[in-house]
Amino acid sequence: MDRRHFLMSSAATGATFARRAMAAPSDTVRVACVGVRGQGRSHIKNYLGMNDVQIAAICDIDESILDSRLADVEKATGKRPDRYIDVRKLLEDKSIDAISIATPNHSHTLQTIWACQAGKDVYVEKPCSHNMFEARQIVAAKRKYKRIVQHGTNSRSGVAIREAAAKIREGLIGDVYMTRGLCFKWRNTIGHTPVESVPAGVHYDLWLGPAPLSPFTRNRFHYNWHWNWNYGNGEIGNQGIHEVDICRWLMGVKYPTKVSAIGGHFMFDDDQQTPNTLTTTYEFNDGGKRQMMVFDVRHWITNHEAGIGGDKPGSTVGNVFYGSKGYITIDGYGDYKSFLGREQTPGPRLHEGGNNWRNFIDVVKSRDESKQNAPIDEGAISTTLVHLANISYRLGRTIHFDAENYRCTGDDEASRMFTRDYRAPFVVPENV
Repeated sequence: MDRRHFLMSSAATGATFARRAMAAPSDTVRVACVGVRGQGRSHIKNYLGMNDVQIAAICDIDESILDSRLADVEKATGKRPDRYIDVRKLLEDKSIDAISIATPNHSHTLQTIWACQAGKDVYVEKPCSHNMFEARQIVAAKRKYKRIVQHGTNSRSGVAIREAAAKIREGLIGDVYMTRGLCFKWRNTIGHTPVESVPAGVHYDLWLGPAPLSPFTRNRFHYNWHWNWNYGNGEIGNQGIHEVDICRWLMGVKYPTKVSAIGGHFMFDDDQQTPNTLTTTYEFNDGGKRQMMVFDVRHWITNHEAGIGGDKPGSTVGNVFYGSKGYITIDGYGDYKSFLGREQTPGPRLHEGGNNWRNFIDVVKSRDESKQNAPIDEGAISTTLVHLANISYRLGRTIHFDAENYRCTGDDEASRMFTRDYRAPFVVPENV
């Protein structure tokens, strides 16, 4: 269990469906779910629990997964959604109001841009981009086409975590000088898998999208793509982006000025390219105030920290905020606790989740972006912290980031890693 599952609404399924032209508070939002094997199931579950949403279409490049999800929705609602394999065909349907994207990381930005260009609102899973260049382009598309784009950092809609943010702003723990993000997940080896024929019903060229043409192996496909640089961003870009976002959000900072990451792929001999152990230190200087953030990824047996993770062995996912008057812990399952003074006297605490998909639909209907909890503008900034950590790790050195000019100062090699070579026709455009 992790935050994204905890924060899912448990509202009853079933809906009354009505077709709509433009968003109005009393109308039903017609949503298409894209990429539905893993986290995409959570998208479906949440929308099924809303009586003002119709899952009008489902799209996936694996036809066996696609047909299974179509059957699930038909069983729950009595109506079978439209079936699509290629998201570009889906976007031609003018009756679709919004798309909800849970495809692999390397497709998030391009599919979001296409959707904005087609006049759709978008819920896009974290991290919203595969690289630094895409983080800017996804925001540019949202602004140009005036769409609602929600980032899948579900914690932004968590009631307890939003209260913790308010408490920090009010000065509960004084001057916050440092935060730690913890992402300790028990992940076993993925082993080695051979090149093989593409499975029947899998449209592999569409799955590869912007990435280089590579032979099919199981470790480049379902879920294990997270650990391949061509498609994923490692654990810091998988579970870790949630905690990265919380650290930055509650500290009240944007871009770091200095990033240093060290780690490696330890213990296992397998096909994983990304590090399974990584420690990244960020330095911020927003408004002349120096603050730091330390983010730890661990992949195997480890201790819990600061009470996060409970009293049973297993994953430790959360955050610790250190201030001049105390500290606050945030557990990955949706609560916060505060400890005040040198005596660490227990202070305010709360355990309550929320629903990021519900917030998205509410904003789609109202068009009031001031009520949006996880706007893509914020998600893109947090995502750049993931990319900067990975760039520092891969180069083996500290990098200095110039946010105003969006480059690494005095380090052209690092700046060149902000983008990639795109495989036509799946090219993220310079001008959206």
